[in-house]
Amino acid sequence: MANREIHLKSRPHGMPTAANFELVETPVPRPGSGQFLVRNVWMSVDPYMRGRMMDRESYVPPFQIGQPLDGGSVGQVVESKHPGFTAGDYVCGFAGGGWREFYVSDGTMMQKVDPKLAPLQAYLGVMGMPGMTAYTSLLRIGEPKAGETVFVSAAAGAVGSVVCQIAKLKGCRVVGSVGSNDKVRWLLDEAGIEAAVNYRTCGDLLAAVRKECPRGIDIYYENVGGAHLEVALELMNKYGRLVMCGMISMYNDVEPPPGPRNLVYVVGKSLKMQGFIVSDFLDMVPQFFADMGAWVGAGKIKWRETVVEGIENAPQAFLGLFKGDNIGKMLVRLGPDRA
Repeated sequence: MANREIHLKSRPHGMPTAANFELVETPVPRPGSGQFLVRNVWMSVDPYMRGRMMDRESYVPPFQIGQPLDGGSVGQVVESKHPGFTAGDYVCGFAGGGWREFYVSDGTMMQKVDPKLAPLQAYLGVMGMPGMTAYTSLLRIGEPKAGETVFVSAAAGAVGSVVCQIAKLKGCRVVGSVGSNDKVRWLLDEAGIEAAVNYRTCGDLLAAVRKECPRGIDIYYENVGGAHLEVALELMNKYGRLVMCGMISMYNDVEPPPGPRNLVYVVGKSLKMQGFIVSDFLDMVPQFFADMGAWVGAGKIKWRETVVEGIENAPQAFLGLFKGDNIGKMLVRLGPDRA
């Protein structure tokens, strides 16, 4: 059998295009001693991958030209020479597995997952890195308290939608910003937050958010940057917390954009603004799985997925992240789930 992979063909300048990617056929790899072969069923595309397409030093190494990209994936072990994994096991890999149909692993950064507890793809969403990102950062940095107002940008995305619902579970009033009326409806009707703003159609974003946050903002969860950050700074209450998860509006800028014009509010309002990497909070992982598993099992956390079919369409799925094509987690289905 052939193994199909997506390679980085060239480094993007500004917004990536399909020409930056290449579909390549290679032989299916064979496992050696202490290794196992995985057939991927689901793979993840995430905004942070854009930074890895640049040749620069960061918290994760850059993707290499002519090599397969990697990322989160869930698959099934089809052959094993590893004592801890057997054929038929379902496994989730956080690196080294995505963007290809088959890969070999020695078990590093791999965990077994149970499709009876949650759908396999959930381990790339609410039960995976996005869910863990939302849970750990909101609780550790945001420190939500009942009655506070939480404003979330990209609130219908994989991370933002979970942030909204955890904040609700903690007794907060939640307001989200999204880019379509469909996303507004989902947040209100399914996620159950108090208010949502369509930033594409509202006209004056500051006025729209101010209307929905009459008591100001206590916690801002940042996924977008730019105008959203300026609006949040304007409306933050004293001792407010800004949880800086990402700034997708800036990832494809060729030149550095100007900083927020009202950043001085951080001083006058005694604000806490903190960025993070999810691995900063590894001590919270056991509690994350306990809490999220209970919430999912009780139906207290809802989620949506946007699914693209086939490895050949993985670049299309990735590019769709920057156009707001997804509600919830953007996923690529590579093969049938035989669980």
